[in-house]
Amino acid sequence: MPSPKPRSPAPLYEQIRQLIVAALAAGEWRPGDALPSEAALAERFHASAGTVRKALDALTAEHLVERRQGRGTFVATHTAPRDAYRFLRLVADDGARGFTRELVHCRRARATAATARALQLRTAEPVIEVRRLLLRRERPVVLDDLWLPERHFDGLNAELINTYPGTLYALFEERFGVHMVRAEEKLRAVAATVDAARLLRVTAGEPLLSVERVAFTYGDRPVELRRGLYHTNADHYLNELH
Repeated sequence: MPSPKPRSPAPLYEQIRQLIVAALAAGEWRPGDALPSEAALAERFHASAGTVRKALDALTAEHLVERRQGRGTFVATHTAPRDAYRFLRLVADDGARGFTRELVHCRRARATAATARALQLRTAEPVIEVRRLLLRRERPVVLDDLWLPERHFDGLNAELINTYPGTLYALFEERFGVHMVRAEEKLRAVAATVDAARLLRVTAGEPLLSVERVAFTYGDRPVELRRGLYHTNADHYLNELH
């Protein structure tokens, strides 16, 4: 059935952008899928190809879709090599790329009041708690603690994490249908606790960069709380501002 013509005070291209996001959230197109052509979308939304193109430009700027020269427009995916670490801004001073991963634990827990507030859950609602290390040249550089609503990640366990070849976000996308589309971060300097120092192989009290992230899927629904401790003596946090 053709989609109804958008009706809203917002500009037409923004209405179309919202309708495409709603279709993505509903699973009409999955990460990595090709979107219909601009002409087909124009017919669907009763709009000009130029208006649809403007909506797709906005979605591209948000990293929800990507344009591929000569091939069309595709739903963005964390399984693409260039997007594997899109939300991880830690860069080696010597230009080294990529990480190896070491899982500390993956277990079921209950959301604390702070975790529930960040993830819009009820206090004590079931969550999955993941702790892991990211290493470069066998040197720990990141200690990550993650909390995930169990209702979205039922079945996530240590074996699945350890055997999956890609990143966690790619795993979440492929196995659980949860696609992270944006994140909010808070950064501050902290001193390494005894526990963190042991795992990161640093001295207790050594300065670390604390990065707290809430990641959102379509519809601005928070689906991950992550607290990372970054050891930055040979790495730096890089953010590109436009």
